[in-house]
Amino acid sequence: MQLHSNIIGEGFPLIILHGFLGMGDNWKTLARQFAIKGYQVHLVDQRNHGRSFHSDDFNYALMAEDLRDYCESMHILECAIIGHSMGGKTAMLFATTYPEYVHKLIVADIAPKYYPQHHQTILEGMKALSENDIALRARKSADTFLSTYVSDFGTRQFLLKNLFWIEKGKLGLRVHLQGLIDNIEHIGEALPSMSYFEKPTLFLKGSKSDYILEEDHKLIESAFAKAKITTISNAGHWLHAENPADFYTEVINFL
Repeated sequence: MQLHSNIIGEGFPLIILHGFLGMGDNWKTLARQFAIKGYQVHLVDQRNHGRSFHSDDFNYALMAEDLRDYCESMHILECAIIGHSMGGKTAMLFATTYPEYVHKLIVADIAPKYYPQHHQTILEGMKALSENDIALRARKSADTFLSTYVSDFGTRQFLLKNLFWIEKGKLGLRVHLQGLIDNIEHIGEALPSMSYFEKPTLFLKGSKSDYILEEDHKLIESAFAKAKITTISNAGHWLHAENPADFYTEVINFL
């Protein structure tokens, strides 16, 4: 099964992989900027997300295979990749497994280490929302319902981008929640030991985020020989959305 993508621009392929519960369309604004610089930007929806296929099987090895199959179907022999959070984990595994496809790698606010599970409340709220027909009659009522689980407005707006109109007066969620809930232990998995990538790699971390710590630098540099680690100021985990100007500048200079 083929991953869904939105392709913007012409030129050298640049694949962007979204984070957990996101989708490629979250990156449209930055994609247009990269396209102006001569890149053909592929906004890919990973399995169980966005408009891509739903599957009961979900782990990074499968997502790396999905990406390889996507490159083959699109006749992409070499590309640059940006991966954020979960997408960064997929990108790291893809680059270390199929290095011949990757010219340069950009990893946004995630390290190759294990992360304890911390999405339980969000998934509980999204599951409850998906089962509440009254809340799914309008975006405003869906937001009000979800606010009892997720207090942060910005996080809710991100999550509610998964809503779409099934028919008039009835919203649904694009994300395959049950497939993600059943496989949630895989989200925090570390990059396999002995993984190695020797081409240029840029790690971008948010100044207000604790996803990449000082003590993670040694692990990053042991797996990525040409790793550069840069901090994006005034940004947390969603650094590309919170400080898109600096994020764009760092990425385009690196590319």
